[in-house]
Amino acid sequence: MAEAAALDPLLPGENVKPFTPEKAKEIVMSLQQPAVFCNMVFDWPALHWNAKYLSEVLDGKKIQFRMGMKKTDTAPQFETKCSYVEATLEEFLAWTCGQPTCVSRPFSCYDFSKYWTYADYKYIAMIFEDKTEIFKDIMWSDFGFPGRNGKESTLWIGSAGANTPCHLDSYGCNLVLQIQGRKRWHLFPPGNTTFLYPTRIPYEESSIFSKVNVVNPDLKHYPQFRKAQAHVVTLNPGQVLFVPRHWWHYVESIDPITVSINSWIELVEATSHEINLQYLNGAMSAYLEYQKVTVSEDRDPSTHDTEKEASSYKRRKIEVNTKPEDYKSWTHEAGFTVVQAKKLEKIPFGVHLIPVLPQSQEGSSVGAGAVESDSRDLLSENEEGHFGKLRCSGKQSVMINDCETLADQTDADSNANSSQMAISTNDLLDCLVNPQVINLVTGLLLERERV
Repeated sequence: MAEAAALDPLLPGENVKPFTPEKAKEIVMSLQQPAVFCNMVFDWPALHWNAKYLSEVLDGKKIQFRMGMKKTDTAPQFETKCSYVEATLEEFLAWTCGQPTCVSRPFSCYDFSKYWTYADYKYIAMIFEDKTEIFKDIMWSDFGFPGRNGKESTLWIGSAGANTPCHLDSYGCNLVLQIQGRKRWHLFPPGNTTFLYPTRIPYEESSIFSKVNVVNPDLKHYPQFRKAQAHVVTLNPGQVLFVPRHWWHYVESIDPITVSINSWIELVEATSHEINLQYLNGAMSAYLEYQKVTVSEDRDPSTHDTEKEASSYKRRKIEVNTKPEDYKSWTHEAGFTVVQAKKLEKIPFGVHLIPVLPQSQEGSSVGAGAVESDSRDLLSENEEGHFGKLRCSGKQSVMINDCETLADQTDADSNANSSQMAISTNDLLDCLVNPQVINLVTGLLLERERV
């Protein structure tokens, strides 16, 4: 009953969601900072997925739990340093309630006052493979992703203290629904990468970890962490957190039992083969025009400086022009739009979409429709290595062996003073729809043919 009261309230008689699927998707694809969606999932059957209900649905099926220690340590508790047990949710519930070891047998070696446990990264498609009808309880279509449901989602069940070490995911963005209990999220923008000391240990293909325990940092070994700017939010049941691509995050359970569901969203939409060819042909034409200007200038040594300047300007204009008229006409005729290129005139922040602001902005944010940036709950009046993740997401990053260089190669969308960027699968897919990228790649290919 207490949990039900924690859900974001609607006005009496109100049953209309604050954002249409199209608008919600526009926000997700455009927003570059974390934010909390409220009142978007009040009719989702998945809101009833507390641990007790899931225990009944799984009916004695064992799942893997990760065990960690409730200790104050400056080193992150990476998955490779944890113990693992196979247990049912019924046994998990007995352990969290302090029932006799005969009832919570798999956990009998672990003192509840000293340990936490986490059934993390559980792919719903796998653990409910014989109960596929349950997939429809999750409706990401409300956020503009038709057909996406529990089959493309991941389940997380933990006890107080359970946590995921600080890391960034190298693909897409993240939508997280909190169902039972509360979780505290510590988020850091991509521009903070140098301050978080990225590492590939433990190795996990789709994530990069931080060497810093962000809730108890060792500032002697990691002094740059002082410069990191944390965005902290406590996510309550019924709220959905949006985590932008390449944002670092450390997540911890702060209630005795927590249940949440997430789905990683790819950021590039598929386009037709014909549209891609049109872009490629346009890029080729632009590059050939560029070459014509260059050859003309090289063959006429008597060209005056002013003419050279004009010619150089023309080349630059051709080179950087990402939307020539040809592209505009093609996209109009084909009815094609690139969502990532579409910017919102104004992000509709308010009681239904609350920005997660840096801690330094806490004083000015409280009461202004923003999320508090400390350990307290969201204001009620404002209306909450990863083994196997690669199988689910399918958004692997292109490997960068030297993990220490990642600090200078994270995200071109960030405010970091970086001249390089990590190349992900999404970045490669961008080449299919971005005329400027195709222009440059085509140039390189043509140059290679001349060698």
